[in-house]
Amino acid sequence: MSNSALNFRSLPVSERIELVEDIWDSIAEDTGGNVPLSAEQRAELHRRLAAHQADPSSSLPWEQVRERLFKGTA
Repeated sequence: MSNSALNFRSLPVSERIELVEDIWDSIAEDTGGNVPLSAEQRAELHRRLAAHQADPSSSLPWEQVRERLFKGTA
């Protein structure tokens, strides 16, 4: 695969993040949301979920995270 069609490194970080989100969304669409995970990835997801359930106040809603990521990058 070549990146000659799109020089993604020339894009601002905010646009590269949006590109990754779009790619991820297309993968989720194509796989029906059933993206295969390795045993390590599955274990990490379970660990993070357990940590969140033990202390829900330690996380932020996606809207707040996204706002922080894109703050001042419009």
